[in-house]
This record gives sequence, C-alpha cells and structure tokens, in this order.
Amino acid sequence: MVVEIGRVCVKTAGREAGRKCVVVDVIDGTYVLISGPGVKRRRCNVRHLEPLPNKLNIAQGASDEEIKKALEAAGLSLG
Repeated sequence: MVVEIGRVCVKTAGREAGRKCVVVDVIDGTYVLISGPGVKRRRCNVRHLEPLPNKLNIAQGASDEEIKKALEAAGLSLG
C-alpha cells in the first residue's frame, strides 16, 4: 500500500511506536510528514510506518485542527 496524504498509519519505531498518525505531506520517496493526537508533527521514514486501510480527505500540509475535524467526521479515534 502506498503512503499518501491522508493515510492513517501506525508508527513501528521510535519513541511513539505503536501510536496511530496521519500522513500530512510527502517529502520524497523515503520521508513523509506525520501528525496526529499524541504524535508530534515531524518528518518520518516510511520504513517506520505501517499503513492502515483508512484514508482521510485532507489537504496537503493540513493543520492539527483540520486533522482532528477530519478524524471526527470519519468516526475514527486515534488516541
């Protein structure tokens, strides 16, 4: 599954391992920008993410508030 903007993922490495996040922007073929409740907005290697089948309809570089609203609209809870 391709990692794309709006894709919900689980971090598999690092201090936030096991937490769910949302891809906010694709930097290049190796790195993406992620954010989410309980996950700090930061650059992340795609090898450290496990994509889930859920995808949110958000714009590139969406703010944390826009992500929160999209999660509520989709009925998803990442916390």
